[in-house]
Amino acid sequence: MSDTVAVRGFVATEPRHLVTEAGLPITSFRLVTTRRRYNRQASTWEDGGHNWYTVSAFRKLALGAARSIAKGDPVLVAGRIHLREWTGDKQGVTVEIEADSIGHDLAWGRSRFTKSVGGPAGDEATAPPDALSGAAP
Repeated sequence: MSDTVAVRGFVATEPRHLVTEAGLPITSFRLVTTRRRYNRQASTWEDGGHNWYTVSAFRKLALGAARSIAKGDPVLVAGRIHLREWTGDKQGVTVEIEADSIGHDLAWGRSRFTKSVGGPAGDEATAPPDALSGAAP
């Protein structure tokens, strides 16, 4: 199954950035969404269930994500969703999103855009995220 989705949630793990032997930059992280609802009788917000996703970004998006997002950040992710069934001692389904776009959710704060310099084959492609200019504070 491969459908396009947009998901709003929080980065649940520190993003993991790597470059394959072929030079392909990849950044991945876990994303959690939480349903909240207002209980009028108690006049309080209550947490509902959680959904978990593994998000993977490739090429220039991977470089931008590695420099820009961190654990705890509220983000919007758009991309292709893949459901992967697995078996072992237990059975389950892993939900993966191959991201086309990732951005901060501005309902929670501010963000400043800085345009990337260089192309996919430039020095940025193989530099570790902390060595890239424009790293998030």
